[in-house]
Amino acid sequence: MDHFNYRNGELYAEDVPVAKIAAEVGTPVYVYSTATLERHFNVFSQAFDGANALVCFAVKANSNLAVLKTLARLGAGADVVSEGELRRALAAGIPASKIVFSGVGKKPSEMELALEVGIHQFNVESEPEVHVLSDVASRMGKTAQIAFRVNPDVDAKTHAKISTGKAENKFGVPWQDASRIYGEAAKLPGIEIKGVDVHIGSQLTDLEPFANAFDRVRELVQQLRSEGHDITRVDLGGGLGIPYDGNIPPSPVSYANVALNSIGNLGCQLIFEPGRLIVGNAGILVSEVVYVKQGAERKFVILDAAMNDLVRPAMYDGYHQIDTVREPDGSVSLEAADVVGPVCETGDTFARGRDLPPVAAGDFVAFRSAGAYGAVMASTYNTRPLVPEVLVNGDHYAVIRARPELDALLELDTIPDWLES
Repeated sequence: MDHFNYRNGELYAEDVPVAKIAAEVGTPVYVYSTATLERHFNVFSQAFDGANALVCFAVKANSNLAVLKTLARLGAGADVVSEGELRRALAAGIPASKIVFSGVGKKPSEMELALEVGIHQFNVESEPEVHVLSDVASRMGKTAQIAFRVNPDVDAKTHAKISTGKAENKFGVPWQDASRIYGEAAKLPGIEIKGVDVHIGSQLTDLEPFANAFDRVRELVQQLRSEGHDITRVDLGGGLGIPYDGNIPPSPVSYANVALNSIGNLGCQLIFEPGRLIVGNAGILVSEVVYVKQGAERKFVILDAAMNDLVRPAMYDGYHQIDTVREPDGSVSLEAADVVGPVCETGDTFARGRDLPPVAAGDFVAFRSAGAYGAVMASTYNTRPLVPEVLVNGDHYAVIRARPELDALLELDTIPDWLES
């Protein structure tokens, strides 16, 4: 469920007409719904009522400070993968004690900041990393609380580019080496082993891979405890999918049942890292039709949004429902068209042969389910400014990231002295 609906022939974000935002802020523009953010977080967290659970929002899905602040006020923690994301989470008011630090390439400077502020846990992804973390923590006189991310070699049945739990993926330590790695890490100064971490991929629409991975985690926790490790936390990652194309994934309650059936009786704190599930359907990307072009073999709807604004379709064939901001008359005939952007790449294509109501230059369209991995993955390719972001709350809205001026973009470059003459 989201809060983007038609009223009187116009698409609304909560109680604000989307066309009003597009006209006043300009396009392309990302629009987020506070009510949807709140609802999705609460539905997920309430699925674990009665359990010792910490819900850490995956900041990589959407790192806007206003989005993070909205979730922080609901009690969310944060899963971060860089110093920048850690600083964003802290700036948004998420306590360090609710932050877990994931990622395969943590640098010593990032470890230092995380230790200084006192994060909840490092999710360590390799043997070299734990040795560097030990050195950094010892030098600072700190103790790093860790969980190893273990790669369970489970097929998540998702797109290859967002699968993270198979043996060939770069994430985590090998399942078969976990016992040895935990044993060696326990001897290192500045390291306190607290848990086990697993994350098998993103946009999962089947509970079976979760069940398989969680069962392996349970077995590993029992084995590690038998070997003398005091395992008190289990981080089960995120990955539950959203209905981009109309297919309905399992509910958070069904997901919670799978997790609790596997892990719930171990007496551990359960940590979850949902991202897309919280913000995906809480955002849309609004774009203006620039031209409608009839080619030799097909029709093209050319928008002012491009692959640098929303890269999911170009990067991994991501699907987004595309709706007109003005509600189409139910009697109109749909016409197949390729929906494309202005960037000089053939890959700058959002949809091929998509059935759409007739549109013309100046019309607005909305990409649904664009709140996750949208603005946060945007670039300035073709010297196009980053897209502004708007947060709606009831009948009013605020620009929560402005569109940069082109002059400001140019000023990021420096011409060396020898080119000035």
